[in-house]
Amino acid sequence: FNLSQLDDPGPIVFAIASADRGIRMPTHAMRIREANPSDAAVIADFNLRLAAETENLALDPATVRAGVEALLRDQSRGRYFLAEIDGQVAGQLMITYEWSDWRNGNIWWLQSVYVRAERRGAGVFRALFAHLEALAASQPEVCALRLYMHEHNAPARRTYEKLAMQPTHYVVFEKDVRKVG
Repeated sequence: FNLSQLDDPGPIVFAIASADRGIRMPTHAMRIREANPSDAAVIADFNLRLAAETENLALDPATVRAGVEALLRDQSRGRYFLAEIDGQVAGQLMITYEWSDWRNGNIWWLQSVYVRAERRGAGVFRALFAHLEALAASQPEVCALRLYMHEHNAPARRTYEKLAMQPTHYVVFEKDVRKVG
């Protein structure tokens, strides 16, 4: 089939091999699929772990869960994609959209990128990224994939560079406009 004819190619299966102490282990099938509302709990859990691991933040679980559920109900906010191995969610990423008038196209922002600790280094993010890249290439209005990362996250930087992503000259600024407490 021609991937460019599909809005979302649906689940894609990748074969991965894992090795432990030099012993060849069985090949596992990795399935990439779009998330649905029944995935909210695992996505929220991954987002809480992501904040704790990368920024030492303890986010409010109820707020994170509500945010995940809101996005899963409304694709105009974004979409989550999941990687499953042996029926277990091994990793995730979310995309949100930014319209570029300079490029007359959408930039897809990759966010909430997380891979279970025991699955890191097994190609989970690489498979998620390949799925997203193919999906973006099939949609003419998408002009770029972009992400931001914590500046001191060297393993993430190496991963993104291996996928031919390049640092940009932009710096991100933020001002929280919600009233706290």
